[in-house]
Amino acid sequence: MSRTFDDTRRWVRFGTDLMLRSVGGLDDDAFAASSALPGWSRAHVAAHVAANAEALSNLVHWAATGEPTPMYASPERRAADIEQGRALPSGELTAWLRRSADALEAGMTALGEERWSARVVTAQGRTVPATEIPWLRSREVCVHAVDLATGATLADLPPDFLTALCDDAVAKRATAPGPALTLRAPTAVWELPGDGEPAVVTGELHDIAAYLTGRPAAPLTVDGAPAPALGAWL
Repeated sequence: MSRTFDDTRRWVRFGTDLMLRSVGGLDDDAFAASSALPGWSRAHVAAHVAANAEALSNLVHWAATGEPTPMYASPERRAADIEQGRALPSGELTAWLRRSADALEAGMTALGEERWSARVVTAQGRTVPATEIPWLRSREVCVHAVDLATGATLADLPPDFLTALCDDAVAKRATAPGPALTLRAPTAVWELPGDGEPAVVTGELHDIAAYLTGRPAAPLTVDGAPAPALGAWL
């Protein structure tokens, strides 16, 4: 993948700012409105992102101290935290979102250079170096800022982030069943192994990113047909 550690730190700051601007001024009714994620309100999305910051702060603590600190106590606790958070008044939910993001940023800034190579375990059970933490966070804040459906779109995200997001999504999808694809954006091409002859799917970079991550998109095959349906991204 083409992303660097410095890239991911920059994208975290960009995405956090976009997320906070996207919720700025939302009242209780606006938070209760539907997000772009089926079955989730904007408050669900905001609570999920706040809880994610706290979970990734656990991994920063793990890297800093060597003390195993899982992201979440359990899947049930994770879901319960989101449900509790989405019921908060708008001011409290926004404050939690900002406070948790600030704490994570402070923890990452304080982490010594030698500790970034420490191994930690993600919520999906993957063992990764701590240098992956900013990438995990940048993905959360950038994509979910768009999912809030308050005006930001994938086209507003940095092109190099979108390229890295497509790299990541293709790598994940290559390990699961699905159609074979050649994905062509103006600045990059991806080959996704799968079933059958590869369908050639074209679109703008943000359209390809939306398609690969299960967001609304309209990329087409070269013969003008809709792109093949894909399974879940994460």
